[in-house]
Amino acid sequence: MNLRILLTGAAVLPLSLLVGQPAGAAAADPMTEAFAKAAATYEVPRDLLVSVAYSETHLDGHQGQPSADGGYGVMHLVAAKTLDKAATLTKQPVSALKSDDAANITGGAAVLRSLADELKLDAAARKDAGKWYQAIAKYSGASSAAVARLYADTVYEELAKGIRATTPAGESVTTTAGTVTPDRGPYANADDLDKPGTLAASTDYPSAAWAPAHSSNYAVSNRPTSDAIDRIVIHVTQGSYAGTISWFQTGPRPNPTSAHYVVRSSDGAITQTVREKNRAFHAGNYNRRSVGIEHEGFVDNATWFTDTMYRSSAALTRNIADRYGIPKDRTHIVGHNEVPGADHTDPGRYWNWSKYMQYVTGSSGGGGGGTNPHTAESVCGAGYKVIDSAALGSSGTVYLTFNAANGNNCVATIKKASLGKATATAAFLEVKGKTRTTDTGNFDYYAGPVRAVAADKCVKWGGKAGSSTYESGFEHCGS
Repeated sequence: MNLRILLTGAAVLPLSLLVGQPAGAAAADPMTEAFAKAAATYEVPRDLLVSVAYSETHLDGHQGQPSADGGYGVMHLVAAKTLDKAATLTKQPVSALKSDDAANITGGAAVLRSLADELKLDAAARKDAGKWYQAIAKYSGASSAAVARLYADTVYEELAKGIRATTPAGESVTTTAGTVTPDRGPYANADDLDKPGTLAASTDYPSAAWAPAHSSNYAVSNRPTSDAIDRIVIHVTQGSYAGTISWFQTGPRPNPTSAHYVVRSSDGAITQTVREKNRAFHAGNYNRRSVGIEHEGFVDNATWFTDTMYRSSAALTRNIADRYGIPKDRTHIVGHNEVPGADHTDPGRYWNWSKYMQYVTGSSGGGGGGTNPHTAESVCGAGYKVIDSAALGSSGTVYLTFNAANGNNCVATIKKASLGKATATAAFLEVKGKTRTTDTGNFDYYAGPVRAVAADKCVKWGGKAGSSTYESGFEHCGS
């Protein structure tokens, strides 16, 4: 991997970075304090600990919900692996390690220290961030040495350039940029997936690295001879770049999963994991006819969707479309949530379809105008049909939809103005006799989906876009 800044001299982190912040800062900056305390307790360089967390989750614990490969919290503690080890080492209950940021960070630090102890790092070595490289690689739980190296190199890139991140609670967490020499040890001999020129012989896209998925996670085929390829499906990984590649290489397992490509957030790097001629298991009914592209990140955190990622992915999509004669439009380039029968929400509300399609087609235009690429049906998902709507001035329209297959209603507010710009937008749904559910915030394209089981029930629904609001009475009793 070619790190983006020179890594020239071994760095011993100053004591201030190991000891952390004064105790009085805990109330105002709880995550900063948690990193400082865990680093001091387990003698893990504080900035390195933050770099691991940022590389995994951008410091977002996702309220205790797991990633696609079963990782929890800002340190991405993986069930049956690092999560259980953290519970043993810290004596913390698994429930706290999953959902409490401070406990999770402590657990991650404890696991890293145990790995350092296995490598026999003494007190002096533990102060040198570069000496932790092999422990970081092992922490990844990667399925191959190449992916472990990719993971560790990513962490050290973040460490080298410094981090300035905002947590979901609004706290700012920072690290200081600096030079450090990573001691790769045996990982120096592993394939470098960031040098695709030496690894691309087996890929369909020349600038992609090649890291093949486990054979149980795709079906050997002969497309487009066996099946025409006429769709490209956009996904979000719900995890990290290296973690997703490793997950695709793991098998066999009960729910085989893969995609043809994975795109990194920070620099747009691309790894191919399944040949395009083969059927990746990524989009249900569309597996036979589509190429799947995963994008590093989480659907509920916009910080992952960088302009570099959009441009790199769009170039890949354009290349695929040209080779198979796929029209470059939103009928043929779709989100996972738009695949018939899909129960996924990716790429989610923060994915900027207008920007992405402009890059794919090479068309010009800035945010704030044009046509909204989303519809109420695409937001609510397969099976939902519009049964009512209300205009919100010139700012948008709120829609009520119904899914006859499961008896659910769904409400979505689709913007017409300020497209691609975060403006106040809301959607709500209230089933008679139950608490109202509302999705409100500053959104680029839409609010929702707000779903509820409402067969044979009266519902009240509505939304807001710009300065216009709408609220129905209780109606549609039974549909």
